[in-house]
Amino acid sequence: LKERKLRIEDALNATRAAVEEGIVSGGGTALVNVYNAVAAVDVTGDEKTGVNIVLRALEEPVRTIAANAGQEGSVIVDRLKKEAIGIGYNAATGEWVNMFEAGIVDPAKVTRSALQNAASVAAMFLTTEAVIADKPEPEKGGGMPDMGGMGGMGGMM
Repeated sequence: LKERKLRIEDALNATRAAVEEGIVSGGGTALVNVYNAVAAVDVTGDEKTGVNIVLRALEEPVRTIAANAGQEGSVIVDRLKKEAIGIGYNAATGEWVNMFEAGIVDPAKVTRSALQNAASVAAMFLTTEAVIADKPEPEKGGGMPDMGGMGGMGGMM
């Protein structure tokens, strides 16, 4: 019952976001569709490195969805770059479809906000002199420790 309520709230919030700023083709397709425009930005040095990082980030949602569907993400991304705007990979069926006609859409606000927030966090890391993170504890082995140097049973050989 709780999960159903959360799903309804998510759908309501997604609908509100879509009404505010519209929709874009889903499944990461919209991000890959802007890849060439970002790649065409004429920069050098550190800015070029930043552009390359953004380009990789634009591909990552499609790579992840493809991997979750048992496909090779790089192959899907490469083909998606060659497809017309709005054509994407339907991971549920394994088919290439018009994402709008198939109903695979994302609110533009959500897609834009995700990209802006990621850029904001990256900028904060670049301007920060030190970062503190939790160090994960090493996993403890299961069961009892080994018994060490137990000798054999005398006279058994």
